[in-house]
Amino acid sequence: MTMKVQKVSSRSQHEQRNVTKRHGKNKWCKKVRKLDSALSSSGTAKLEQQIAKREKPRLKRLKKLYAKPVTLIPINSYTEEEKKTFAHVHTNGGTGLEASSNSEDSKEWSAYAKSVLQSSTLPDKEQLEKDSLQYHAQFDHDDNRAVLVMQQGQVLCFRGKCLLTCLYGRVEVFGFTIEEGQQPYPLFSPPSHCPLTITALGINSNYNKNKKEGRLEAKAIVRKYLSSEPCKNLISVVDSDSCVLLLEPLDTPLTRFLHGFSELSEVFGLNSRELRSQAAISNPALSAVGVTALHGPCAQGLVMSCSYREALSSLLSAWAGEFDSCPIILVCGGKNSGKSTFNRHLINSLLNHTASVEYLECDLGQTEFTPPGCLSLCTVTEPLLGPPFTHLHDPEHMVYYGQTDCQADIDRYLESLKSLWRHCSRESPVIINTMGWVKGQGFQILVDLIRLFSATHVVQLIYGNVPQCQHLTPDVLRTAHGWQTHPPTPPTLTEESTSHLSVRSHVFLSILSEFECAGTSGKMRHQRSNELRDLALLSYFSKMQSPDPGPIRPLHCFIPYQVPHSSVAIGVTHCEVAPNHILYAANASLVGLCCLSEKVMGRGGPVVLSQTPICQCVGLGVLRGVDMARGLYFLITPVSPSVLRHVNCLLLGEITLPKALLTMQHGVEVELPYVTTDYSFEVTGAGKLHVYKGLTRPSFVGK
Repeated sequence: MTMKVQKVSSRSQHEQRNVTKRHGKNKWCKKVRKLDSALSSSGTAKLEQQIAKREKPRLKRLKKLYAKPVTLIPINSYTEEEKKTFAHVHTNGGTGLEASSNSEDSKEWSAYAKSVLQSSTLPDKEQLEKDSLQYHAQFDHDDNRAVLVMQQGQVLCFRGKCLLTCLYGRVEVFGFTIEEGQQPYPLFSPPSHCPLTITALGINSNYNKNKKEGRLEAKAIVRKYLSSEPCKNLISVVDSDSCVLLLEPLDTPLTRFLHGFSELSEVFGLNSRELRSQAAISNPALSAVGVTALHGPCAQGLVMSCSYREALSSLLSAWAGEFDSCPIILVCGGKNSGKSTFNRHLINSLLNHTASVEYLECDLGQTEFTPPGCLSLCTVTEPLLGPPFTHLHDPEHMVYYGQTDCQADIDRYLESLKSLWRHCSRESPVIINTMGWVKGQGFQILVDLIRLFSATHVVQLIYGNVPQCQHLTPDVLRTAHGWQTHPPTPPTLTEESTSHLSVRSHVFLSILSEFECAGTSGKMRHQRSNELRDLALLSYFSKMQSPDPGPIRPLHCFIPYQVPHSSVAIGVTHCEVAPNHILYAANASLVGLCCLSEKVMGRGGPVVLSQTPICQCVGLGVLRGVDMARGLYFLITPVSPSVLRHVNCLLLGEITLPKALLTMQHGVEVELPYVTTDYSFEVTGAGKLHVYKGLTRPSFVGK
């Protein structure tokens, strides 16, 4: 059903009734009211112009007309055994394939895949700690930016956020190589996740200039971006192998919106452990752009075990090897085993050699690109240089499940994933993220996903000495029972000789997570699963803020869309609600904006769904009010009006709005709506339900 979305001016009550009668053509319209002129924003800042949302090409954008070939590590530093060739070669950010596997680029790509992230390519820990205290950076007060010079092999581990541009040389951040001439990249290193590290890789080995010419070019770049006085302090440390970086403060609608809440004012600061150990390095130039350098035990960054490196190298080699189709990589493991971190690192490493990576989200609680409670299929073309709440974007296809786990309806969960998989092109590497539920029915779901999606590689992360579940090897898959799938029937005597050809197999890779607190829930602020979900929702609604610098507008200041009851169906995904109570449950709640294939036609009242459909979801919204007299819903959402025309279904799940949106909105001087303090916890059942997981079940008492 096609629906028009437009703003309407204020009018009398009689005129508004006439408008609602004509909702067939104008279902989505704004309820306009006078706004405070102080909320309007002034000009567009230079920084925001650089990172404003726009249609991005599928390849890394180069500012210069020439692109230097990528060689991550000098080929002469590898052994002969490491110089094996691969058939398919992908340049950094490109998609071109070499016809011959014996090309020079193919050898270098092969060497990188086999030596990726090996500790032998980096200085020892003592040297890194010594170098970390010698960050050469100067701040330019006129342009509000800093120039940082790093020597080859030097590592900067930091907290905070900044906009990084590589002016000379190459650096590596979380598996992604940033070279000179490329676009600026936003870096986010909050205390909720492991700190980011910037590793200087030096100049490209195919650079066709001698050391003197390179040194002169690097010094000229420093002079270009710094005034005369700060420039003198950096010129003396610049060499032909140095990396020159431009760091600028990062001010986006997301950062301004999060900083508007008092409890999130230090969301990009230091955590309690780093404050206690005094791990911060005092560097005025870096601090001026929002970067705090770390040293000592807190400056470890991403902790990778040997099995982690080997698995990553094997997957990169699989993408470069000769396959009839692209690899389909399923990543699984228990809760807090490092699946999301490994996925981001793998995506960044693959984006060095391919234009895009397809990502199928099967985890409802800790999603990567969408708000929680959603299953989605995304095409990733930009590196992930921060935690999930810093890089949310609209997926190509999404289904709103409405819960943080699938135990209530496993069949609907699997059917939703099947509907998403039909849209997967499989023309680029596919990464499938799974839940941390790996026991009992959770193990059966993993078996189903491997079979349904024909995974070519299964990466299983484990921690500790006791495995969390059975290893998902090809032998186990031949006999394991899934929730919907079952093992193949034993072959007959005549089929025994050829039965091995019909059984699909996969490459099994096991990773031992050796980072601190592996397998345990986060104990610091913003590390718990519910806090991360709240950050994701706040990040999603920060899209409604203006890209121009200015005051933060709370949600109650936005003009809501008004939608007739008879044009949009409404349903509840996670429980049964009486039809005459459904509007009470949905008021002031988060709803999924979905598109049913059939047309919705009501007769003067709300259209209630009898069962939960599996359909396309275009985003989320807040049902901020219901007008029963005029038969209207009032909705707030960051979804564009052109997309809202196709919405004809609202799904209410158990995903709730963050408390900060209801209790900490700025500009509210009267009593907060939907919030009350006149509440007695002495009433039976009024308090929070406490679950005592350590109690022995009655059936085991006395045994």
